[in-house]
Amino acid sequence: MDTADEKDDWRMGSEAYKKAGVDIDAQDDAIDRIKGHVKSTRTDAVLGDVGRFGGLFATRWETGSEPILVASADGVGTKLKIAARVGDYTTIGQCLVNHCVNDILVQGAHPLFFMDYVSMSTMDPPLVEGVVSGMAKACRESGCALLGGELAEMPGLYQPGDFDIAGFVVGQVDRSEVLPRETLAPGDVLLGLGSTGLHTNGYSLAIRVLLEDGALPLDEPLVGDEPLGRTLLAVHRCYLPSLRGWLRDPRLKGLAHITGGGLVDNLPRILDAKVSARIEVGTWPVPPIFGEIARRGEVSVDEAFRVFNLGIGLVAVVAADAADAIAAALTDAGEAVYRIGELVPGDGGVDLVGASDSLFEAVA
Repeated sequence: MDTADEKDDWRMGSEAYKKAGVDIDAQDDAIDRIKGHVKSTRTDAVLGDVGRFGGLFATRWETGSEPILVASADGVGTKLKIAARVGDYTTIGQCLVNHCVNDILVQGAHPLFFMDYVSMSTMDPPLVEGVVSGMAKACRESGCALLGGELAEMPGLYQPGDFDIAGFVVGQVDRSEVLPRETLAPGDVLLGLGSTGLHTNGYSLAIRVLLEDGALPLDEPLVGDEPLGRTLLAVHRCYLPSLRGWLRDPRLKGLAHITGGGLVDNLPRILDAKVSARIEVGTWPVPPIFGEIARRGEVSVDEAFRVFNLGIGLVAVVAADAADAIAAALTDAGEAVYRIGELVPGDGGVDLVGASDSLFEAVA
C-alpha cells in the first residue's frame, strides 16, 4: 500500500511549473471563485455544469421559423489599464458582455450564450473573480447564459501585471427579422440613444492626454463630482433591455452600434448605396469628458467624431411617422433619446451638419 507521502508525490510536478511562472493551484482557486457567478446566469437551455471541455446549450426553434445564428467577438482594449489603476475589475466584465450583445442586437438578434477568455502574466484569483462577476451581472441583465470560457496564465508572453479579456457571444434572429431592413428610405428619422461615456473605445488617446501628458489623478474629479477613474470606468451601456420589444416592429428599420470609428464610420455599415445619413450636430449634449480630452489633446472635431461616440452609443433608424412614439417609449424605458438627423438620398455616407471645434467649447 502506498504511504500518504507517496500518494502526494505527483504534486511535486506542480512546483516545477510554478517556478516556470504558472501556478496551477491559483488557477484552481480562480475557478472555484467564479463557479457561483457562472451558475447565476444559467437558463433552461444550459446543459451540464461548469468545468466540462465544452459548454452545452439546447436550441429550441419556434415552429415555422427560419432561425439564423449571429456571432460576435470583441474586447475592451486599453480600458483595462484604467481598471488596473483603480483596482476595480467588475465594470470591464460588464463592458465586455454589453459591447458584444449590442453588436448582435443591431442585427436584430437576442443573445443565447456568452463565452470569455481571460489571460494574464500571473494568475490573480481576485482579479479573475472581479472580471467574471461583472460578466455574470451583464449576462443576467440580458437573459444570456455565461456558458464557459478559458483562463490562461502566460508569464512568457505578458509582462508582470498585464492581462487581457475577450468575449464571444452567440445569438438568434429569424431570417425575416434581420436588421437593417430593406425598407430604409429618405425621410427616415435617426434617433440617437445616449452613451454612458467612452464605452470601450478611444482609451489609448484618453490615457495619453489625461493620465500621461496631463498627469491627472484618477481619484479626483475632472468633470462633475465623480472621480476621474469612475468616469472613465463607466459601464458600456447595453441597449437590449430597452429595444427588445421593438426588434420585430417594421417601423424600426435599422440599428447601428457606435463604437470605434464613431458615427461617421459605423452608420454607413447599415446603409445601402441609395441613402446617406444627415446628422445635425448639436442636437444632443456631448458629455464633458469628451471636451476635456479634445481641448487638452488638441483633438480636432473631425478626428473626435472618428475616435469617440461623443455621447451617442447607438442610433435607431425609424419610420418618420413612428419617431415620436418610439422615442417616447424608449425614454420611458430609461434611455436618453435625441432626434439627431434623418436619411436623405445619397451614396451610403454620413454628412455632419454644424460640426466645428466650437462643439467642445460648449461642454467646457
